[in-house]
Amino acid sequence: MTRVLAIDDDRQLLRALQITLAARGYEVVPATTGAAALAAASSSPPDVVILDLGLPDLDGVAVIEGLRGWCTAPVIVLSARQEEQAKVRALDAGADDYVTKPFGMEELLARLRAAVRRSTPGTPAAKVTTAAFTIDLAARRVMAGQTEIRLTPTEWQLLEVLVRHSGNLITQGQLLQQVWGPRYGTETNYLRVHIANLRRKLEPHPSRPRYLITEPGIGYRFLSDPDQDSR
Repeated sequence: MTRVLAIDDDRQLLRALQITLAARGYEVVPATTGAAALAAASSSPPDVVILDLGLPDLDGVAVIEGLRGWCTAPVIVLSARQEEQAKVRALDAGADDYVTKPFGMEELLARLRAAVRRSTPGTPAAKVTTAAFTIDLAARRVMAGQTEIRLTPTEWQLLEVLVRHSGNLITQGQLLQQVWGPRYGTETNYLRVHIANLRRKLEPHPSRPRYLITEPGIGYRFLSDPDQDSR
């Protein structure tokens, strides 16, 4: 049974989460404060964490940082904070996804299922196949049928980072630092240019991307199976 640590000081919402998740076969461990959440995680490690940022004792980002010191479980943030910077801080601290309140329960359940799928232990695939192209990570090449798609070294590095974290949101800062180096973090125009070039080469309809998805103002994610990942 998948253990979900649900952290929110809104007791009514927390109760609704408990009932909904339990009805779908999840084991739910509730917590209403950051300190209680860290203690619960320490005594009973969760498989996935649902976290509200507005806690009465600790900022939610501090809770994420506390968990990330030893816990690899995916963290889904629930928050009424819609500011771009709040989302970036949470994702940079180690959150895996961000859901803005108010939200639909079915959407949250879909994101929860996706987070669990991505965190299931396994050997990373050497090849990632989509309906439009195949990425061979070992050979460092992309094929569309029998035709190789030529990528520049920078385009390949960007694609490789996104593919190795398939489904996960990678912030602009994380991409810049992994591809260009630790001194980079604000040169978002670099990303726009190279992502546009990747879409032109890989996407069947570059203006309506299915695989290289932009989260406006935050970052990008790669979807190998857009239909499955959206469920």
